[in-house]
This record gives sequence, structure tokens and C-alpha cells, in this order.
Amino acid sequence: MPVRQTNNNAEIVFTCSEAVFYNTELIAEEHSIVRVLSGELKVIQANKTYVFGAGETHLFPRHRLATLITSEKDGLPYQAIIVKLTQDVLRDFYEQKKNQIAIVPKSEHIIPLPQSPLLDSFFSSMLPYFDLEYKLPQELSKLKIYEAVTVLQSLNKDIDNILSDFSEPHKINLVEFMERNYMFNIPIEKFGYLTGRSLTTFKRDFKKAFSTTPQKWLTEKRLERAYYQLTKERRKPIDVFYEVGFENLSHFSYAFKKQFGQSPTELTTARK
Repeated sequence: MPVRQTNNNAEIVFTCSEAVFYNTELIAEEHSIVRVLSGELKVIQANKTYVFGAGETHLFPRHRLATLITSEKDGLPYQAIIVKLTQDVLRDFYEQKKNQIAIVPKSEHIIPLPQSPLLDSFFSSMLPYFDLEYKLPQELSKLKIYEAVTVLQSLNKDIDNILSDFSEPHKINLVEFMERNYMFNIPIEKFGYLTGRSLTTFKRDFKKAFSTTPQKWLTEKRLERAYYQLTKERRKPIDVFYEVGFENLSHFSYAFKKQFGQSPTELTTARK
């Protein structure tokens, strides 16, 4: 198994990648705090890339798209603790604070958190939980989420505005969203949800906007991005295919050759 997870409950997870290199797409249904214990985590969003190493922590806001690439570093596998700040618990936490929250612009990006003894203490306190032979009591899990939010409040003055937003995606500009997020390999249904549309409405609006089907357009856009990275940025096919939205190298190579008349390897070999 490439990834091992210890999950005492739905909110607190210890994850360990036993593979040297592991990729996945993420669209979080809940806000999540991630502390990297060892190895390295690369997070690629539409217009920004982050790299987190051991001891670093970040908040991943819900409903944000990202490609995650984990790898070993300094001979150690990727290990991390993930704490999901569930909507039900956050609603309880903010129930009496509705009039105390300032309105500021919402963050579209991951929020790196500064080094802090409070964060260190918080995550250290959870390590023994993963050795339990029984499920962590739900009330204790809730208390740990309350503690996490309180720590975040001390580190980021705008955090309440983000965590207390319980709205669901509303209908947004489809063209702008797709042009910004086409490289993420998620189901068409998820693209529809994130633009505030049912699958039927998404396909109808997409056809009207782009005069083609979502899958055909996505493939062409991903291949165009790959071609640019291979020719202008002089990257290797093995480093490109996943970042542009393909699940495996063979499918990428087949689609690329069908589109451009030569495989990615033939293209990069010819440029030398």
C-alpha cells in the first residue's frame, strides 16, 4: 500500500506514505490543518505552489482544488497529522460569535502558519492518540478541534472570517473558473458543484460557453499546457503529466502523440 492511515475518528488522521513519491488530487469538504512530521509535501494550486517540510503547518480551506505530491526527504518517508475542522463543530464554536466576526476578503489559497510553541504543543499532544486500541471519544475530538481553532485565532487575525463561512458554492463565472482550474483531475460532477451547478446545467452552460464538451476541452487544454512546459520550460514528461491532469504517463503519451504527432519523449529528445 502506498499510503497508510491511522484514523481514530473522522477528524484526526495520521498519514504515512510508504512510497518514495505519491500523487493525489484534493478537494476538501472540510477545512483541514496539516502538520508535516517528516518528508515533503508539495501543494499545487491554480496559480501558486507551496512546499512544506518537517515541522511546517498550514490550513487548507475547504472547497479549494489542489494537486498534492508527497515524497521522502533526508531518507525519511512523508508523515503528517491532519485535523479536519468539521462544519458541525465549527458551527457550535461560532454560535455565540456571529456579531464579533469582521468581514474581510476570503482566501483562495492555502494559509501557511507561522512556527509557534502553541502549534508544537497541540500536535505533540495528539501523537499518543494514534496508539489507542479503541476509537477516540467524540467529545475529546470536539475539544481538540476547539483547541485548534483557538490556536489559529492567536496566529491569524482573519481566521474567523474563513472558518465561520458556512455557505456552499454559488453559481459563478464558469469560463473564469475552468480557465483557472482545468489542470485538476477531478470528476465533471465536482467541477459542476464548485461552480454552483448541477451536472446537467454545467454541461449545458459549458457547451454554450466553449462550443464543445467538457472532457474534450479539458484534454486539449491540458495537452497545450504540457506542450508549453516541455518546449518552453524544458521540463521532462515524467515531471509534467500529473501536474497537467493526467493519471498516468502512458495515457498522457498516447493523447499527446494523437494531438501533436509525436510523443512527449520524441519531442524532448528532438530539442537536444
